Amino acid sequence: MNHLRQREFWNATIARAAWTLCETFLAVVGTAKVIDDVNWDYVIAATVFSALLSIAKSVVAGVPEVGE
Repeated sequence: MNHLRQREFWNATIARAAWTLCETFLAVVGTAKVIDDVNWDYVIAATVFSALLSIAKSVVAGVPEVGE
């Protein structure tokens, strides 16, 4: 768990979470737009949850960009 104290780890983790958030946002909005009804509460909840899961995964599994 020493990687949790590294600045590089947190930079890579935040970058991955932001990327995941953007991908999820575009996927959910794109899908909802096809159905012609965008539920913004659902969009926000799904994107924030995906970013939190990305951060949790990085904490548990680490990130390949940063060596142990």
